[in-house]
Amino acid sequence: MRLLFLGDIVGSSGREAVIRTVPRLRDELGLDYVVANGENCSGGKGLIPRHAEELFAAGVDVITGGNHTFQHRELYPYLESTRGITRPLNYPPGAPGRGIAECGDLVVINLIGRAFMPADYDDPFRAVDAALAGISPNRFIVVDFHAEATSEKQAMGWHLDGRATLVVGTHTHVPTADCRLLRHGTAYCTDVGMCGAKDSVIGDDIQAVLSRFLTQLPTRLAPADGPAILNGVFVEADDRTRRAIRIERVDREAG
Repeated sequence: MRLLFLGDIVGSSGREAVIRTVPRLRDELGLDYVVANGENCSGGKGLIPRHAEELFAAGVDVITGGNHTFQHRELYPYLESTRGITRPLNYPPGAPGRGIAECGDLVVINLIGRAFMPADYDDPFRAVDAALAGISPNRFIVVDFHAEATSEKQAMGWHLDGRATLVVGTHTHVPTADCRLLRHGTAYCTDVGMCGAKDSVIGDDIQAVLSRFLTQLPTRLAPADGPAILNGVFVEADDRTRRAIRIERVDREAG
């Protein structure tokens, strides 16, 4: 099994780059699946159904979410009706949508961290344990852990070592250089990065971010425009054991 996971898609620059580039990457890497975090896809925060459909049409199989998933209310019924999209599993009961998506022999679990995050979520460690108890062991399992703290992400990687094919972190928009295979066959990366404008501050307009830091006044942060970068990780897994045998970064510039 050959899979590409793309980091947080930020605004129109990142979205359009993914739409242009994913078909080529599917051919180049011989991909079976593409998973992407889409929680910053529409206007820099959240996701609207039209943009989700554009990603699916371009070859993204599963879209994951995070702390901005519920930014646009028009997404709420779409989350309930569309199987290829997730929001974090450990949102409190009553949140629209689901935290697990299935595509062929792939299962994607979406979690959100609690350290330094802006809301009180349920325990992601216990939530993923409960989810895994109901999933057949002969599936490829990918976990998107949308979290701020590197320690919390690394802890999740070790917690799931041998039980998931891939554990990746999202949310910071800054790619990490620690792709590795853990002891029991789980591929791991602390943060995949982002798909968004190259000349930006984590995808946002540079001057707007500087204004906020320099003045400490409320400033609207809009996504930056211009040529984009795509940050992702490529994973190859054994079809028999469902354990990873290779992980490497896929970082591209898209004009």
